[in-house]
Amino acid sequence: MIEHNQAVAEELGKLLAESYTLYLKTHKYHWNVTGPMFHSLHLLFEEQYTELATAVDTIAERIRALGWKAPGSYSEFAKLSTVKDAVGDPDASDMIRELAEDHRTVAERANKVLKLAGEHEDEGSATVASDRIEIHEKAAWMLSAHLG
Repeated sequence: MIEHNQAVAEELGKLLAESYTLYLKTHKYHWNVTGPMFHSLHLLFEEQYTELATAVDTIAERIRALGWKAPGSYSEFAKLSTVKDAVGDPDASDMIRELAEDHRTVAERANKVLKLAGEHEDEGSATVASDRIEIHEKAAWMLSAHLG
């Protein structure tokens, strides 16, 4: 049981790191978006980073419920996350493309958590992962819809 919990907790740690990195990037883009889509993107990014702020707490608490420590520093997140920090000053379309791709990446990570949790009969972690998949797939779709 302990090895099972550890394996799921480690994958949840990666999901946490990717979610937090996406939160930071989305927040940065919320602050810095410009152009004709400013208002709609400013509001959409705010909605998404607000949801992510709640999600990171849920994921971290699940890791703790499994008996493990949740990662919680920028250096830990950088090691664990395949989502990369925002760099430079992209235009609105590039922000949208990056965030949509990042949401797809996080949905893929959540799917890995879901499968691993299923293998270990960990319904609590599977529920967290399933919820995250739905949210990130919808976010990617909503972002991509702005590009036509």
